Amino acid sequence: MGLFTFFDRFRGSGSSNASGGDRSPWGDFSFESISARTSSGMRVSPDSALRLAAVYACVRILAETIASLPLVVYQRRPDGGKDRVTDHWLYRLMAKRPNRFQNPFEWREMLQGHLALRGNAFNQIITNPRGEIIELMPIHPDRVKIELLPSGEYRYRISDRSGTEVILPRGEVWHLRGLSSDGLMGMSPIELARENLGTALAAQGYGARFFANDAKPTGGWIEFPGSFKDSEAKKVFRESYQQAQSGSNRGKVLVLENGMKFHEVGVTNKDAQFLELRKFQITDVARLFRVPPHMIADLDRATFSNIEQQSLEFVMHTMTPWAERWEASIQSELLLESDDIEIEFDFANLMRGDASSRSSYYQSGIQNGWLTRNEARIAENLNPIDGLDQPLRPLNMVEEDVAEVLEIDTQAEAAEPPEQKAIEPEKDESVARLNGRFNALVQTTSERLARRIGRSVRLAEKDILLISQALAVPLDRVQLWASQIDEPLDQKKLTESLISLGQNL
Repeated sequence: MGLFTFFDRFRGSGSSNASGGDRSPWGDFSFESISARTSSGMRVSPDSALRLAAVYACVRILAETIASLPLVVYQRRPDGGKDRVTDHWLYRLMAKRPNRFQNPFEWREMLQGHLALRGNAFNQIITNPRGEIIELMPIHPDRVKIELLPSGEYRYRISDRSGTEVILPRGEVWHLRGLSSDGLMGMSPIELARENLGTALAAQGYGARFFANDAKPTGGWIEFPGSFKDSEAKKVFRESYQQAQSGSNRGKVLVLENGMKFHEVGVTNKDAQFLELRKFQITDVARLFRVPPHMIADLDRATFSNIEQQSLEFVMHTMTPWAERWEASIQSELLLESDDIEIEFDFANLMRGDASSRSSYYQSGIQNGWLTRNEARIAENLNPIDGLDQPLRPLNMVEEDVAEVLEIDTQAEAAEPPEQKAIEPEKDESVARLNGRFNALVQTTSERLARRIGRSVRLAEKDILLISQALAVPLDRVQLWASQIDEPLDQKKLTESLISLGQNL
Protein backbone atom coordinates (compact mmCIF):
# COMPACT_ATOMS: atom_id res chain seq x y z
CA MET A 1 0.00 0.00 0.00
CA GLY A 2 1.45 3.37 -1.03
CA LEU A 3 1.62 6.42 1.20
CA PHE A 4 -1.00 8.36 -0.80
CA THR A 5 -3.33 5.36 -0.79
CA PHE A 6 -3.04 5.30 2.99
CA PHE A 7 -4.07 8.98 3.23
CA ASP A 8 -6.86 8.45 0.71
CA ARG A 9 -8.49 6.03 3.13
CA PHE A 10 -8.81 8.76 5.76
CA ARG A 11 -9.97 11.33 3.23
CA GLY A 12 -12.61 8.98 1.89
CA SER A 13 -13.89 8.13 5.35
CA GLY A 14 -14.16 11.77 6.27
CA SER A 15 -16.00 12.84 3.14
CA SER A 16 -18.56 10.09 3.44
CA ASN A 17 -20.12 11.66 6.51
CA ALA A 18 -23.86 11.76 6.02
CA SER A 19 -24.09 15.24 7.45
CA GLY A 20 -21.93 16.65 4.73
CA GLY A 21 -19.39 17.89 7.29
CA ASP A 22 -15.97 16.46 6.50
CA ARG A 23 -14.19 16.26 9.88
CA SER A 24 -10.91 15.06 8.40
CA PRO A 25 -7.88 17.41 8.25
CA TRP A 26 -8.92 18.20 4.68
CA GLY A 27 -12.49 19.14 5.56
CA ASP A 28 -14.10 22.46 6.49
CA PHE A 29 -16.01 21.24 9.55
CA SER A 30 -13.73 22.91 12.12
CA PHE A 31 -13.65 26.20 10.24
CA GLU A 32 -17.36 26.79 9.53
CA SER A 33 -19.66 28.85 11.77
CA ILE A 34 -21.88 26.93 14.18
CA SER A 35 -25.34 26.29 12.74
CA ALA A 36 -28.28 23.99 13.33
CA ARG A 37 -28.41 20.61 11.66
CA THR A 38 -31.35 20.21 9.27
CA SER A 39 -33.49 17.14 8.73
CA SER A 40 -31.47 16.35 5.61
CA GLY A 41 -28.35 16.05 7.77
CA MET A 42 -26.78 19.24 6.37
CA ARG A 43 -25.64 22.18 8.45
CA VAL A 44 -26.84 25.41 6.86
CA SER A 45 -25.24 28.79 7.53
CA PRO A 46 -25.15 32.01 5.48
CA ASP A 47 -21.70 31.09 4.20
CA SER A 48 -22.56 27.50 3.30
CA ALA A 49 -25.79 28.62 1.60
CA LEU A 50 -23.70 30.65 -0.85
CA ARG A 51 -22.44 27.37 -2.28
CA LEU A 52 -25.82 27.11 -3.95
CA ALA A 53 -25.64 28.97 -7.25
CA ALA A 54 -29.25 30.20 -6.92
CA VAL A 55 -28.60 31.74 -3.49
CA TYR A 56 -25.42 33.44 -4.66
CA ALA A 57 -27.20 34.77 -7.77
CA CYS A 58 -30.13 36.20 -5.75
CA VAL A 59 -27.89 37.84 -3.16
CA ARG A 60 -25.69 39.27 -5.89
CA ILE A 61 -28.69 40.71 -7.77
CA LEU A 62 -30.05 42.43 -4.65
CA ALA A 63 -26.64 43.74 -3.57
CA GLU A 64 -25.55 45.00 -6.98
CA THR A 65 -28.90 46.64 -7.71
CA ILE A 66 -28.90 48.64 -4.47
CA ALA A 67 -25.24 49.54 -5.00
CA SER A 68 -25.85 50.78 -8.55
CA LEU A 69 -28.82 53.05 -7.75
CA PRO A 70 -27.93 56.78 -7.62
CA LEU A 71 -28.34 58.17 -4.11
CA VAL A 72 -29.86 61.67 -4.18
CA VAL A 73 -29.90 64.15 -1.28
CA TYR A 74 -32.63 66.81 -1.34
CA GLN A 75 -33.00 70.08 0.59
CA ARG A 76 -36.66 70.80 1.38
CA ARG A 77 -38.02 74.20 0.33
CA PRO A 78 -40.60 76.30 2.24
CA ASP A 79 -43.06 76.01 -0.66
CA GLY A 80 -43.09 72.19 -0.43
CA GLY A 81 -40.60 71.57 -3.24
CA LYS A 82 -37.10 70.23 -2.89
CA ASP A 83 -33.71 70.90 -4.49
CA ARG A 84 -30.85 68.50 -5.10
CA VAL A 85 -27.75 69.24 -3.04
CA THR A 86 -24.23 67.90 -3.45
CA ASP A 87 -22.40 70.02 -0.86
CA HIS A 88 -23.95 68.32 2.19
CA TRP A 89 -21.87 66.03 4.42
CA LEU A 90 -24.42 63.21 4.00
CA TYR A 91 -24.00 63.27 0.22
CA ARG A 92 -20.22 63.17 0.53
CA LEU A 93 -20.50 60.26 2.95
CA MET A 94 -23.04 58.16 1.05
CA ALA A 95 -22.17 58.93 -2.57
CA LYS A 96 -18.46 59.78 -2.48
CA ARG A 97 -16.44 58.12 0.31
CA PRO A 98 -18.19 56.21 3.14
CA ASN A 99 -14.89 55.19 4.72
CA ARG A 100 -11.17 55.11 4.01
CA PHE A 101 -11.21 51.56 2.62
CA GLN A 102 -14.25 51.33 0.34
CA ASN A 103 -15.95 53.22 -2.44
CA PRO A 104 -19.75 53.73 -2.27
CA PHE A 105 -20.53 50.80 -4.60
CA GLU A 106 -18.48 48.27 -2.62
CA TRP A 107 -19.81 49.58 0.69
CA ARG A 108 -23.50 49.41 -0.22
CA GLU A 109 -23.01 46.06 -1.96
CA MET A 110 -21.49 44.59 1.21
CA LEU A 111 -24.21 45.96 3.49
CA GLN A 112 -27.03 44.72 1.27
CA GLY A 113 -25.35 41.31 1.13
CA HIS A 114 -25.30 41.24 4.92
CA LEU A 115 -28.99 42.16 5.00
CA ALA A 116 -29.97 39.52 2.45
CA LEU A 117 -28.05 36.70 4.15
CA ARG A 118 -28.17 37.60 7.84
CA GLY A 119 -30.99 40.15 8.17
CA ASN A 120 -28.71 42.76 9.77
CA ALA A 121 -25.99 45.20 8.70
CA PHE A 122 -23.84 47.21 11.11
CA ASN A 123 -21.59 50.26 10.77
CA GLN A 124 -19.50 51.96 13.39
CA ILE A 125 -20.14 55.72 13.30
CA ILE A 126 -16.89 57.71 13.42
CA THR A 127 -17.14 61.45 14.05
CA ASN A 128 -14.72 64.38 14.10
CA PRO A 129 -14.24 66.73 17.10
CA ARG A 130 -17.16 68.87 15.87
CA GLY A 131 -19.50 65.85 16.04
CA GLU A 132 -19.87 65.47 12.27
CA ILE A 133 -19.97 61.94 10.84
CA ILE A 134 -16.88 61.42 8.69
CA GLU A 135 -16.82 57.62 8.29
CA LEU A 136 -19.10 54.59 8.46
CA MET A 137 -16.98 51.48 9.09
CA PRO A 138 -18.83 48.21 8.33
CA ILE A 139 -18.89 45.46 10.98
CA HIS A 140 -19.53 41.82 10.15
CA PRO A 141 -22.89 40.78 11.66
CA ASP A 142 -21.46 37.49 12.99
CA ARG A 143 -19.21 39.50 15.35
CA VAL A 144 -22.02 41.62 16.85
CA LYS A 145 -24.25 40.83 19.82
CA ILE A 146 -26.91 43.02 21.41
CA GLU A 147 -26.83 43.37 25.20
CA LEU A 148 -29.99 44.58 26.95
CA LEU A 149 -29.49 46.95 29.90
CA PRO A 150 -31.65 47.18 33.06
CA SER A 151 -32.80 50.66 31.97
CA GLY A 152 -34.43 49.20 28.86
CA GLU A 153 -31.70 50.49 26.56
CA TYR A 154 -29.26 48.25 24.74
CA ARG A 155 -25.72 48.35 23.50
CA TYR A 156 -23.56 46.38 21.10
CA ARG A 157 -20.81 43.90 22.00
CA ILE A 158 -18.40 43.56 19.07
CA SER A 159 -15.62 40.99 18.81
CA ASP A 160 -12.66 42.05 16.70
CA ARG A 161 -10.45 39.69 14.71
CA SER A 162 -8.19 39.02 17.66
CA GLY A 163 -11.14 38.01 19.88
CA THR A 164 -11.16 41.19 21.98
CA GLU A 165 -14.62 42.51 22.83
CA VAL A 166 -15.48 46.16 22.34
CA ILE A 167 -18.68 47.70 23.73
CA LEU A 168 -20.33 50.46 21.70
CA PRO A 169 -23.47 52.42 22.68
CA ARG A 170 -26.41 52.82 20.33
CA GLY A 171 -25.29 56.26 19.19
CA GLU A 172 -22.03 54.89 17.78
CA VAL A 173 -23.55 52.10 15.66
CA TRP A 174 -25.74 52.46 12.60
CA HIS A 175 -27.87 49.32 12.50
CA LEU A 176 -29.78 48.37 9.36
CA ARG A 177 -32.42 45.73 10.17
CA GLY A 178 -34.36 43.38 7.98
CA LEU A 179 -37.68 41.85 9.02
CA SER A 180 -37.59 41.69 12.83
CA SER A 181 -39.70 39.94 15.46
CA ASP A 182 -38.49 41.99 18.44
CA GLY A 183 -37.47 45.33 16.90
CA LEU A 184 -33.84 44.83 17.91
CA MET A 185 -32.38 42.21 15.56
CA GLY A 186 -33.43 41.32 12.04
CA MET A 187 -34.24 37.70 11.25
CA SER A 188 -31.88 35.82 8.96
CA PRO A 189 -33.64 34.51 5.81
CA ILE A 190 -31.08 31.69 5.65
CA GLU A 191 -31.86 30.50 9.17
CA LEU A 192 -35.60 30.68 8.56
CA ALA A 193 -35.35 28.65 5.35
CA ARG A 194 -32.58 26.29 6.46
CA GLU A 195 -34.67 23.16 5.83
CA ASN A 196 -35.29 24.14 2.20
CA LEU A 197 -31.66 25.10 1.70
CA GLY A 198 -30.48 21.96 3.51
CA THR A 199 -32.40 19.84 1.02
CA ALA A 200 -30.85 21.78 -1.85
CA LEU A 201 -27.33 21.35 -0.43
CA ALA A 202 -27.93 17.65 0.11
CA ALA A 203 -29.12 17.22 -3.47
CA GLN A 204 -26.14 19.17 -4.75
CA GLY A 205 -23.75 17.01 -2.71
CA TYR A 206 -25.47 13.84 -3.92
CA GLY A 207 -25.11 14.97 -7.53
CA ALA A 208 -21.39 15.61 -7.03
CA ARG A 209 -20.87 12.18 -5.47
CA PHE A 210 -22.94 10.53 -8.21
CA PHE A 211 -20.77 11.90 -11.01
CA ALA A 212 -17.59 11.30 -9.00
CA ASN A 213 -18.64 7.65 -9.02
CA ASP A 214 -18.74 7.58 -12.83
CA ALA A 215 -22.47 8.43 -12.86
CA LYS A 216 -23.36 5.14 -11.20
CA PRO A 217 -25.38 4.50 -8.04
CA THR A 218 -23.15 4.59 -5.00
CA GLY A 219 -24.61 1.47 -3.38
CA GLY A 220 -24.99 -2.19 -4.20
CA TRP A 221 -24.80 -5.66 -2.76
CA ILE A 222 -22.80 -8.85 -3.39
CA GLU A 223 -24.42 -12.23 -3.78
CA PHE A 224 -22.27 -15.03 -2.22
CA PRO A 225 -23.46 -18.64 -2.50
CA GLY A 226 -21.28 -19.74 0.40
CA SER A 227 -20.77 -18.32 3.89
CA PHE A 228 -18.02 -16.63 5.85
CA LYS A 229 -16.55 -18.46 8.78
CA ASP A 230 -17.19 -15.54 11.14
CA SER A 231 -18.17 -11.86 11.23
CA GLU A 232 -14.54 -10.73 11.25
CA ALA A 233 -13.93 -12.41 7.90
CA LYS A 234 -16.99 -10.68 6.45
CA LYS A 235 -15.75 -7.32 7.71
CA VAL A 236 -12.27 -7.86 6.24
CA PHE A 237 -13.79 -8.78 2.86
CA ARG A 238 -16.05 -5.69 2.83
CA GLU A 239 -13.19 -3.32 3.68
CA SER A 240 -10.89 -4.84 1.07
CA TYR A 241 -13.64 -4.54 -1.54
CA GLN A 242 -14.25 -0.87 -0.70
CA GLN A 243 -10.53 -0.15 -0.77
CA ALA A 244 -10.22 -1.79 -4.18
CA GLN A 245 -13.07 0.28 -5.66
CA SER A 246 -12.55 3.73 -4.04
CA GLY A 247 -10.02 6.51 -4.20
CA SER A 248 -7.43 6.04 -6.94
CA ASN A 249 -8.79 2.51 -7.63
CA ARG A 250 -12.21 3.80 -8.76
CA GLY A 251 -13.13 2.44 -12.17
CA LYS A 252 -10.81 -0.57 -12.08
CA VAL A 253 -12.03 -4.00 -13.12
CA LEU A 254 -13.72 -5.87 -10.29
CA VAL A 255 -12.70 -9.51 -9.77
CA LEU A 256 -14.92 -11.66 -7.57
CA GLU A 257 -14.25 -15.27 -6.53
CA ASN A 258 -16.18 -18.26 -5.23
CA GLY A 259 -19.26 -17.56 -7.36
CA MET A 260 -19.84 -14.03 -6.01
CA LYS A 261 -22.05 -11.67 -8.05
CA PHE A 262 -22.33 -7.84 -7.70
CA HIS A 263 -25.81 -6.26 -7.96
CA GLU A 264 -26.24 -2.45 -8.36
CA VAL A 265 -29.04 -0.57 -6.65
CA GLY A 266 -31.94 -0.43 -9.06
CA VAL A 267 -33.19 3.12 -8.21
CA THR A 268 -32.15 5.55 -10.95
CA ASN A 269 -31.92 9.32 -10.79
CA LYS A 270 -35.02 9.49 -12.98
CA ASP A 271 -36.90 7.40 -10.44
CA ALA A 272 -35.71 9.72 -7.68
CA GLN A 273 -36.75 12.77 -9.79
CA PHE A 274 -33.34 14.29 -9.24
CA LEU A 275 -33.53 16.87 -12.04
CA GLU A 276 -37.06 17.93 -11.09
CA LEU A 277 -35.93 18.44 -7.51
CA ARG A 278 -33.00 20.59 -8.60
CA LYS A 279 -35.24 22.78 -10.77
CA PHE A 280 -37.78 23.22 -7.98
CA GLN A 281 -35.00 24.30 -5.61
CA ILE A 282 -34.08 27.17 -7.96
CA THR A 283 -37.67 28.43 -7.88
CA ASP A 284 -37.78 27.95 -4.11
CA VAL A 285 -34.66 30.07 -3.58
CA ALA A 286 -35.98 32.77 -5.93
CA ARG A 287 -39.20 32.79 -3.87
CA LEU A 288 -37.18 33.21 -0.68
CA PHE A 289 -35.43 36.37 -1.91
CA ARG A 290 -38.40 37.57 -4.00
CA VAL A 291 -36.33 37.63 -7.18
CA PRO A 292 -37.99 36.78 -10.54
CA PRO A 293 -36.72 33.36 -11.70
CA HIS A 294 -35.69 34.66 -15.11
CA MET A 295 -33.15 36.97 -13.44
CA ILE A 296 -31.23 33.94 -12.16
CA ALA A 297 -31.40 32.21 -15.57
CA ASP A 298 -34.45 30.04 -14.90
CA LEU A 299 -36.34 30.50 -18.18
CA ASP A 300 -38.57 27.42 -18.11
CA ARG A 301 -41.81 29.42 -17.93
CA ALA A 302 -40.55 32.72 -19.28
CA THR A 303 -42.20 34.59 -22.16
CA PHE A 304 -41.52 38.05 -23.53
CA SER A 305 -44.63 39.53 -21.92
CA ASN A 306 -44.27 38.04 -18.45
CA ILE A 307 -40.54 38.84 -18.27
CA GLU A 308 -41.33 42.51 -18.85
CA GLN A 309 -44.01 42.45 -16.17
CA GLN A 310 -41.80 40.56 -13.72
CA SER A 311 -39.02 43.10 -14.25
CA LEU A 312 -41.41 45.90 -13.27
CA GLU A 313 -42.60 43.90 -10.26
CA PHE A 314 -38.96 43.37 -9.22
CA VAL A 315 -38.53 47.15 -9.04
CA MET A 316 -41.87 47.82 -7.33
CA HIS A 317 -42.15 44.91 -4.90
CA THR A 318 -38.54 43.84 -4.29
CA MET A 319 -36.17 46.79 -4.63
CA THR A 320 -38.54 49.56 -3.52
CA PRO A 321 -39.06 48.06 -0.01
CA TRP A 322 -35.29 47.58 0.36
CA ALA A 323 -34.69 51.19 -0.72
CA GLU A 324 -37.36 52.45 1.68
CA ARG A 325 -35.70 50.47 4.49
CA TRP A 326 -32.37 52.18 3.74
CA GLU A 327 -33.90 55.65 3.44
CA ALA A 328 -35.92 55.37 6.66
CA SER A 329 -32.89 54.12 8.60
CA ILE A 330 -30.65 56.90 7.30
CA GLN A 331 -33.31 59.51 8.07
CA SER A 332 -33.88 58.33 11.64
CA GLU A 333 -30.38 57.19 12.67
CA LEU A 334 -27.99 59.62 10.94
CA LEU A 335 -29.98 62.87 10.64
CA LEU A 336 -31.47 65.17 13.24
CA GLU A 337 -35.18 65.98 13.36
CA SER A 338 -34.34 69.62 12.63
CA ASP A 339 -32.54 68.77 9.37
CA ASP A 340 -34.56 69.68 6.29
CA ILE A 341 -32.83 66.92 4.37
CA GLU A 342 -34.42 64.06 2.47
CA ILE A 343 -32.54 61.13 0.95
CA GLU A 344 -33.84 58.99 -1.89
CA PHE A 345 -32.68 56.22 -4.22
CA ASP A 346 -33.32 57.19 -7.84
CA PHE A 347 -35.05 54.35 -9.73
CA ALA A 348 -35.29 56.31 -12.98
CA ASN A 349 -32.61 54.24 -14.73
CA LEU A 350 -34.34 50.97 -13.83
CA MET A 351 -37.69 52.26 -15.11
CA ARG A 352 -36.44 53.94 -18.29
CA GLY A 353 -37.91 51.43 -20.72
CA ASP A 354 -37.23 51.65 -24.43
CA ALA A 355 -36.76 54.79 -26.53
CA SER A 356 -40.37 54.78 -27.73
CA SER A 357 -41.80 54.62 -24.18
CA ARG A 358 -39.51 57.41 -22.96
CA SER A 359 -40.45 59.58 -25.94
CA SER A 360 -44.16 59.18 -25.18
CA TYR A 361 -43.56 59.97 -21.52
CA TYR A 362 -41.64 63.19 -22.29
CA GLN A 363 -44.16 64.23 -24.93
CA SER A 364 -47.06 63.85 -22.50
CA GLY A 365 -45.25 65.78 -19.78
CA ILE A 366 -44.21 68.65 -22.02
CA GLN A 367 -47.57 69.04 -23.76
CA ASN A 368 -49.50 68.99 -20.47
CA GLY A 369 -47.19 71.49 -18.82
CA TRP A 370 -45.84 69.46 -15.87
CA LEU A 371 -42.43 68.90 -17.48
CA THR A 372 -40.19 71.46 -19.17
CA ARG A 373 -38.18 70.72 -22.27
CA ASN A 374 -34.90 71.25 -20.44
CA GLU A 375 -35.94 68.81 -17.72
CA ALA A 376 -36.51 66.20 -20.42
CA ARG A 377 -33.08 66.95 -21.93
CA ILE A 378 -31.38 66.60 -18.55
CA ALA A 379 -33.16 63.27 -17.96
CA GLU A 380 -31.64 62.06 -21.25
CA ASN A 381 -28.16 63.30 -20.21
CA LEU A 382 -28.30 66.24 -22.64
CA ASN A 383 -27.24 69.77 -21.75
CA PRO A 384 -30.05 72.34 -21.24
CA ILE A 385 -30.71 75.00 -23.89
CA ASP A 386 -31.55 78.63 -23.17
CA GLY A 387 -35.23 79.42 -23.54
CA LEU A 388 -36.54 75.92 -22.79
CA ASP A 389 -37.07 76.34 -19.05
CA GLN A 390 -40.69 77.54 -19.24
CA PRO A 391 -43.50 74.95 -19.17
CA LEU A 392 -45.84 74.95 -22.15
CA ARG A 393 -49.60 75.44 -21.78
CA PRO A 394 -52.16 73.87 -24.11
CA LEU A 395 -54.16 76.60 -25.93
CA ASN A 396 -57.41 74.67 -25.66
CA MET A 397 -57.39 74.74 -21.85
CA VAL A 398 -57.48 77.59 -19.30
CA GLU A 399 -56.83 77.84 -15.58
CA GLU A 400 -59.69 77.61 -13.09
CA ASP A 401 -59.73 81.32 -12.21
CA VAL A 402 -59.89 82.27 -15.90
CA ALA A 403 -62.77 79.85 -16.41
CA GLU A 404 -64.65 81.45 -13.50
CA VAL A 405 -64.21 84.94 -14.99
CA LEU A 406 -65.44 83.78 -18.39
CA GLU A 407 -68.38 82.00 -16.74
CA ILE A 408 -69.36 85.17 -14.86
CA ASP A 409 -69.12 87.13 -18.11
CA THR A 410 -71.37 84.62 -19.86
CA GLN A 411 -73.90 84.65 -17.04
CA ALA A 412 -73.96 88.45 -17.08
CA GLU A 413 -74.68 88.46 -20.79
CA ALA A 414 -77.47 85.93 -20.34
CA ALA A 415 -79.00 88.02 -17.53
CA GLU A 416 -79.31 91.18 -19.65
CA PRO A 417 -82.97 92.11 -20.43
CA PRO A 418 -83.93 91.03 -23.94
CA GLU A 419 -85.56 94.39 -24.67
CA GLN A 420 -82.32 96.18 -23.77
CA LYS A 421 -80.39 94.05 -26.24
CA ALA A 422 -82.92 94.88 -28.91
CA ILE A 423 -82.64 98.61 -28.28
CA GLU A 424 -78.81 98.71 -28.36
CA PRO A 425 -77.17 98.81 -31.76
CA GLU A 426 -75.51 95.58 -32.84
CA LYS A 427 -72.09 97.24 -33.15
CA ASP A 428 -72.13 98.69 -29.64
CA GLU A 429 -73.12 95.29 -28.22
CA SER A 430 -70.12 93.57 -29.89
CA VAL A 431 -67.71 96.23 -28.71
CA ALA A 432 -68.95 96.03 -25.13
CA ARG A 433 -68.68 92.27 -25.14
CA LEU A 434 -65.12 92.38 -26.48
CA ASN A 435 -64.14 94.99 -23.93
CA GLY A 436 -65.54 92.87 -21.12
CA ARG A 437 -63.63 89.80 -22.21
CA PHE A 438 -60.46 91.83 -22.76
CA ASN A 439 -60.65 93.30 -19.27
CA ALA A 440 -61.23 89.83 -17.76
CA LEU A 441 -58.23 88.46 -19.63
CA VAL A 442 -56.02 91.35 -18.51
CA GLN A 443 -57.16 90.92 -14.92
CA THR A 444 -56.51 87.16 -14.91
CA THR A 445 -53.11 87.55 -16.55
CA SER A 446 -52.17 90.31 -14.09
CA GLU A 447 -53.15 88.17 -11.09
CA ARG A 448 -51.08 85.28 -12.39
CA LEU A 449 -48.09 87.53 -13.05
CA ALA A 450 -48.40 89.06 -9.57
CA ARG A 451 -48.43 85.65 -7.92
CA ARG A 452 -45.29 84.66 -9.78
CA ILE A 453 -43.34 87.92 -9.51
CA GLY A 454 -44.51 88.63 -5.96
CA ARG A 455 -42.22 85.88 -4.67
CA SER A 456 -39.19 88.00 -5.61
CA VAL A 457 -37.81 90.90 -3.61
CA ARG A 458 -37.45 93.09 -6.69
CA LEU A 459 -38.26 93.10 -10.38
CA ALA A 460 -35.62 91.44 -12.52
CA GLU A 461 -34.99 91.90 -16.23
CA LYS A 462 -36.61 88.55 -17.02
CA ASP A 463 -39.73 89.63 -15.08
CA ILE A 464 -40.00 92.84 -17.12
CA LEU A 465 -39.65 90.91 -20.36
CA LEU A 466 -42.31 88.41 -19.19
CA ILE A 467 -44.77 91.23 -18.37
CA SER A 468 -44.22 92.79 -21.78
CA GLN A 469 -44.93 89.51 -23.55
CA ALA A 470 -47.89 88.45 -21.40
CA LEU A 471 -49.75 91.80 -21.54
CA ALA A 472 -48.60 92.69 -25.09
CA VAL A 473 -47.26 96.05 -23.84
CA PRO A 474 -44.17 97.66 -25.42
CA LEU A 475 -40.98 96.90 -23.52
CA ASP A 476 -39.97 100.54 -23.00
CA ARG A 477 -43.34 101.27 -21.42
CA VAL A 478 -42.99 98.30 -19.05
CA GLN A 479 -39.49 99.48 -18.10
CA LEU A 480 -40.86 102.93 -17.29
CA TRP A 481 -43.63 101.35 -15.24
CA ALA A 482 -41.12 99.16 -13.39
CA SER A 483 -39.03 102.17 -12.37
CA GLN A 484 -42.03 103.55 -10.51
CA ILE A 485 -42.82 100.36 -8.55
CA ASP A 486 -42.04 100.43 -4.84
CA GLU A 487 -40.00 97.55 -3.42
CA PRO A 488 -40.39 95.15 -1.68
CA LEU A 489 -43.28 94.02 -3.87
CA ASP A 490 -46.80 93.72 -2.49
CA GLN A 491 -48.91 91.19 -4.41
CA LYS A 492 -52.22 93.05 -4.13
CA LYS A 493 -50.83 96.43 -5.16
CA LEU A 494 -48.76 94.77 -7.87
CA THR A 495 -51.91 93.16 -9.31
CA GLU A 496 -53.76 96.49 -9.45
CA SER A 497 -50.80 98.19 -11.08
CA LEU A 498 -50.47 95.45 -13.70
CA ILE A 499 -54.19 95.67 -14.52
CA SER A 500 -53.82 99.42 -15.01
CA LEU A 501 -50.76 98.88 -17.20
CA GLY A 502 -52.53 96.30 -19.35
CA GLN A 503 -55.78 98.28 -19.83
CA ASN A 504 -54.30 101.75 -20.52
CA LEU A 505 -52.73 101.05 -23.88
